[in-house]
Amino acid sequence: MTTAAVASSISDFYCHQAIPGLTPVKVVAETEDVLAFEHTNPAYPVHVVVVPKEHTPSLLDLGDRGEDLLAKVMEVVRQVAAQVKDEHGAASITTNVGLYQESQHLHFHVYHRGESKEQILAMYGHHDG
Repeated sequence: MTTAAVASSISDFYCHQAIPGLTPVKVVAETEDVLAFEHTNPAYPVHVVVVPKEHTPSLLDLGDRGEDLLAKVMEVVRQVAAQVKDEHGAASITTNVGLYQESQHLHFHVYHRGESKEQILAMYGHHDG
């Protein structure tokens, strides 16, 4: 089954709601192939989701566009992470696969958990210089 056929046979918030604009999202960054937006139900004070605009099942199944599209997604992830780090001093990035992946569309979460610089340094030190 092609990626397009799979995309039409599953519930996919990103393909069916966010990317076509049926659910309004606050765009953080956008390219021809990638959309980054503030999470619609954030778990953190700063919580951005980065998705390819074309259905891509997961990090393990990159679908029809493969590593070329993944590289484009990662460039936006890097850009958003740099913005979050510059504004808040730290950023975390996660993605999930298998049963941990609630939406079967590749997506990365870029977030800041809300700690102060002092709390971050107390927890992790300052080994990065």
